[in-house]
Amino acid sequence: MRAFANPATYQTPAVGNLTDDVLNQVETRPDAVAFRRKLGGRWDDVTYAQFRDEVVAVAKGLVAAGVRPGDRVGLLSRTRYEWTLVDYAIWWAGAATVPVYETSSPDQIAWILADSGAIACVIETDEQLGRVRQAQDRTPELKQIWVLEAQGIETLTELGADVSDDEVESRRSAVTPDDMATVIYTSGTTGPPKGCVLTHGNFMFELGVATVELDRLFLDEDSSTLLFLPLAHVFARIIQIGCVRAGAQLGHSSNIKELTTNLAEFQPTFLLAVPRVFEKVFNTASQRAHAEGKGRIFDAAAESAIRYSEAQDGSGPNLMRRVRHALFDKLVYARLRAALGGRTTYAISGGAPLGDRLAHFFRGIGVPVLEGYGLTETTAALTVNLPDAQRIGTVGRPLPGTEVRVDDNGELLFRGGQVFRGYWNNEQATKAALDTDGWFRSGDVGEIDDEGFVRITGRMREIIVTAGGKNVAPAALEDPIRAHPLVSQCMVVGEGKPFIGALITLDPEALHIWAEQNDLDPESDRLTQHPDVRTAIQKAVDEANAKVSQAESIRKFRILPIDWTEESGHLTPSLKLRRSVVMRDFAAEVEALYS
Repeated sequence: MRAFANPATYQTPAVGNLTDDVLNQVETRPDAVAFRRKLGGRWDDVTYAQFRDEVVAVAKGLVAAGVRPGDRVGLLSRTRYEWTLVDYAIWWAGAATVPVYETSSPDQIAWILADSGAIACVIETDEQLGRVRQAQDRTPELKQIWVLEAQGIETLTELGADVSDDEVESRRSAVTPDDMATVIYTSGTTGPPKGCVLTHGNFMFELGVATVELDRLFLDEDSSTLLFLPLAHVFARIIQIGCVRAGAQLGHSSNIKELTTNLAEFQPTFLLAVPRVFEKVFNTASQRAHAEGKGRIFDAAAESAIRYSEAQDGSGPNLMRRVRHALFDKLVYARLRAALGGRTTYAISGGAPLGDRLAHFFRGIGVPVLEGYGLTETTAALTVNLPDAQRIGTVGRPLPGTEVRVDDNGELLFRGGQVFRGYWNNEQATKAALDTDGWFRSGDVGEIDDEGFVRITGRMREIIVTAGGKNVAPAALEDPIRAHPLVSQCMVVGEGKPFIGALITLDPEALHIWAEQNDLDPESDRLTQHPDVRTAIQKAVDEANAKVSQAESIRKFRILPIDWTEESGHLTPSLKLRRSVVMRDFAAEVEALYS
C-alpha cells in the first residue's frame, strides 16, 4: 500500500473561529482595503473596518429575527459582495450557513432547506423568491426570508438596531473551532445531495497551511483576486475566507458576460477557475485569431509556449526557443495576459483534470496554472501544486499535515484536519466515507510517486468494465476530447458492452464561428452531422485513443445535436456530468452505438 505524509506545520487552535480573521485585520490595519465592490459601473473600496461594521449590523438583525446559535440559515445568491457579507454575519450570530446554488430548482431548494432544517434564508432576487415559495410547503422550519434586491440588508440592519454590541459579541466569541460553520450540499451526481458538515476548525486548518504554502498568491502586498465561480461551491468559498484571513483584496463578478470587462478593470494578481474556463480562454483566442487571418501565428505561438514550458521540466529552453518565446510574447502572449486583467501571475484550477497540454500552454505564456485536488468533504484542497513545486500532470503533493494512501483497490484515502466530520442527518453515508481512524475514502483512483505527487486516474464509481473484462477510466479519454475547440462535453460508455463508445456534444458558440470560417451555414440544424465536423471530432478521438491501449480506445462515437448544460439537467452547478441522467435521457443513442 503506497502512502505519503507531509509533516504538519500548523495546529488548529483550541479556541476561536473564522470571524477572528476580520477582527485581526481591523486591529492591525482597519483602513486597508478588504474588498472592491462594483456599484454603478465603478469599483468602490470597502475597508476592513467598514466590513466589520456592516457584518455586525446584519448579524444583529439575524439575532433580532430569532436566529439562535447553531441554527442553519440558507444563502441563495450569485457571487457578489453581499454573499460574503451575509456569510460572515451568519457566523457572527453563532449560526451556520447553508449555501444554495442560485440556479437550483424548487425541488432542489426544498431538499436542501428541509434536510438542513434551515429556519431562515437570504436570497438575491424576486425570481428566486418565487422558487423558494414553491418549495416552502416542504420546508416547515423555514420562517423568514430576506431578498437582497428588495433592501434585504437594510431590512436586517434596521431590525437589529436595538440589539446591543455585547449581545452579538457574546454570540460571536462563543463559537469554537469544533462548531459547525456550514453545511454544503454535494452536487448530487448519483442521487439526492448530501450535506457536508464543515467546522470552523476545518477551514482554519486548511487555510492555516494553504495561505502560507501559496504565499505568492495570498500574502504579497498587492495580492488580489476576482471571484466569479459560485460561492455555493467550497472551491470559491475557501478563496473568499483565505483572502480575508491573509489580507488579499477580493472582488466579485456575478455576470459571466461581463467577466472580461471586470477583469480588465479589477486587474487581479491571481485567479481561481475550473478547467472549462481555461479551455474557453484558449479556444476563444484561437478562434478569434483564425477569424482575423492570424491563425497560423497563433498556432505557432501556442506550440512554442507548450514546448517552452516542457523544457522547463528538463534542462531549460535553449537559445532558439527563448528567442521564439520572446517574439511570440510580444505578438500573442501579452494580449492573452491582458485578457486576464494584465497583472495575473498565477491561477488555481480544480474540480476536474486540466490536461497536460493546456497546463503547459498557460505556464508557457507566463500564467502558471497550479492544479490542486480536493472535495467538499475535505474543505477544498488536499493537495496542490506550488509555484516552486509544480509537476504538470499531477494535482501536487498533500498540504502539510495531510496524509494520503492508495488502498488495495487503487482508491485514494486521505486524513487531515480539513477532512469533514460527516454528512448531515446521514450516518450511513458517513460510515461509508470515514473509517474509525479518520481516513476519508475519496472515491477517486490514483497514484502517488516517490516524491509524494498525486495523480488522479479516474473515479471508482465511473470505472467501466467492458464485456471483455477490461477496466476503463473514462477521464483518460474524456478530458483530451473535451479540450478540442469544438467540443463541449464528452461521455464515454461501454459498461458490459463489447467495446468503448462515446457521446459527444459541441460548443454552440465555437461551432457557429467554425462554420463561418469554413463557409458553412452556421444556422443549419444539420451542422453537427456535417462530414467536416465529424472529421474534426474524429481527429480529437484519435488523439485521445493514442493515449490508451487498444482495448480502452473509443471505437464508435455519436455527435449529439444538442449540448448538455446545467439547465438541461445533465450537468451539476460545478459542471460535472450527471452520468445517470445522461444514460437515462440518451439510452437510445447509446444503444445505437452497439446496434
